[in-house]
Amino acid sequence: MKKSITHYITVIFGLLLLGAGAYLIKIIIEPQGIMRALPYVCIGLGCGIFGHGMGEIISSRAIKNHPDVEKQMKIDKQDERNVAIGNSTKAKAYDMMIFVFGPLMLAFALMGIDMVAVLLLVFAYLFVVGYGIYYRCKFDKEM
Repeated sequence: MKKSITHYITVIFGLLLLGAGAYLIKIIIEPQGIMRALPYVCIGLGCGIFGHGMGEIISSRAIKNHPDVEKQMKIDKQDERNVAIGNSTKAKAYDMMIFVFGPLMLAFALMGIDMVAVLLLVFAYLFVVGYGIYYRCKFDKEM
């Protein structure tokens, strides 16, 4: 029961964000600084959160009367083969990201893109690489 309450709260929060964004767009006539983007960020987050909550509510109601389908979905989600496939997919995507974002950052730097944007991209890239190294060391110690 707690999960369904959480989903309803998620839907309400999404609608509140969506409404707040629409309200900010309506009342602010000449936005300056962060207020130029904030309403649209609120609308985007509100739509995403609302959609996620509604998707969970609809899927839980759809399988509520079919316990056999719910059991099969749970088995499929926790199946070792599916977990291994998911982990392998993530690893391949990470490997691809390393080789795509490196040259992209270099191209942005050579094109003269604003230094703040390039540095943000570099810091995010280094954070992800550092995160990967940390967990690699952690799992090497465990196994």
